[in-house]
Amino acid sequence: MLILTGDTLSNEELARIAYGIEKIKLAEHAIGAIKDSHKKVVELANAGNAIYGVNTGFGIFADKRITRDESIVLNRNLIYSHAVATGEPIPEPVVRAAMAIRINALAKGVSGIQYEIIEALTIMLNKKATPVVSSKGSLGSSGDLCLLAQIGLTLIEDESENENLTGQVQYENQVLSGKIALDKLGLSQIQFSYKDGLALINGATFSAAFTALAVYEAGELADIADIAASLSLEALRGVSNAFHPGIHALRNMAGQQKSAENIRSLTDGSTLIDSSDVLQDAYSLRCAPQVHGCVRDTIAHAVQVVTSEINAATDNPLMVDDDTVISGGNFHGEPVGFVADFLAIALTELGAISERRTFRLVDKKLNNGLPAMLVGLGSSEGINSGVMILQYTAAALVLQNQTLATPDSIRSLPTSANQEDHNANAYNASLHLWEILENTTKVLAIEIYCAIRALQIRRISQPEFHLGKRTRIIFEQFSTEFSYESEDMQWRNDLEKLYQFLTFPNVFRRKLISVVNGIKS
Repeated sequence: MLILTGDTLSNEELARIAYGIEKIKLAEHAIGAIKDSHKKVVELANAGNAIYGVNTGFGIFADKRITRDESIVLNRNLIYSHAVATGEPIPEPVVRAAMAIRINALAKGVSGIQYEIIEALTIMLNKKATPVVSSKGSLGSSGDLCLLAQIGLTLIEDESENENLTGQVQYENQVLSGKIALDKLGLSQIQFSYKDGLALINGATFSAAFTALAVYEAGELADIADIAASLSLEALRGVSNAFHPGIHALRNMAGQQKSAENIRSLTDGSTLIDSSDVLQDAYSLRCAPQVHGCVRDTIAHAVQVVTSEINAATDNPLMVDDDTVISGGNFHGEPVGFVADFLAIALTELGAISERRTFRLVDKKLNNGLPAMLVGLGSSEGINSGVMILQYTAAALVLQNQTLATPDSIRSLPTSANQEDHNANAYNASLHLWEILENTTKVLAIEIYCAIRALQIRRISQPEFHLGKRTRIIFEQFSTEFSYESEDMQWRNDLEKLYQFLTFPNVFRRKLISVVNGIKS
């Protein structure tokens, strides 16, 4: 059980919550702070102080004053009018991550929301009742308004009692109305007033959720990339000098040194390495630590930013002390947009260099004695195509990534009658990052599959060779799951299985990562 305080949530903990591995509860002091801030906001609003979004309208209507009775209608209208996203549903783990981030932000006790709303969100999260949230329509600036408002639909009370207006919730393998889902959870819908609606939907929370989960998964994907490069290096009988620690120490890049260490340790003991007359390899092998390493350094930067963001108060206005509520712009998603764009570029490069290694594995002129297209031993070339089209698929995914990696955060269009005249576009950046993460995982899977097949061919044709101590463990794990076939087959079935194996939090992926993490300097 993870205790949320508003200040201490890590990216790894968020991933464990998102994938249903951990449940959460609020710290007692956070519950007290939430209740105190709500009480104070009510007192200040009732005393006649103008507080944006509490007793005023929103956006360009901020100069319109709202009475207490009108506040209930205002909140209902806010949730209803803003829940206008479109597109396919957001994956459940991402919605769960967004719920956890929002709960954690509100736990800081500076937003003035009712505790009952946060309590209901916590129960929904722990019981895996996940709102269905459409995926398109946010700019990631005034918060991910149209996305978070769909969560609000499932909680807000409406006097009409029309369950068709209560959103949808995925619960126990069914899609239910929000009202029915809450009934099954033993919860009631809640009357929103004062700052409840605005506190819930203000903040670039889905942008942060997509980005934070991508950052966490990318950290492990860097290890998988080192595994892929190590297997390819052995299959191609590559040269070890490029991974000498002295070279990498002279550049003083932490990520580069880590990837070089991983590849050295994975291939240690291999008799395939340095077994040819080649003096130095092509860049996709020789410069793997430099490329993989700067991806690692980019991830390290992204971890810092997203960790701050998932522990931040991002709605508006905020209580800066007991008597002061200030309007500002913490909802603006620019920090998240920047790191999503930066990581998207890095992961695109991770996939691009992987595809180049796959190309070398299948090209008879470049693969150091392996069959063309890795056609099986004893099988007829021409009648059999081997794994030719796997490289096509990798190339197509890399090309798509190169389009998706064009920065989103440099693009802006104004909204709300130019009151919101510079938008972050962070949400689109996070969506594209998520797609690039998926594509790059598949590109690496293709490289690993081709490298394993190449090593299977070498083991049959050159049994005197030995794999590295750690690559042998990985080779055996893969060979148990993916048997060698000399003739063409439906490679797609194996690839789909491998894609799933390499997706967090699959057990097979955990086994691979454990091989890398077991490396000692």
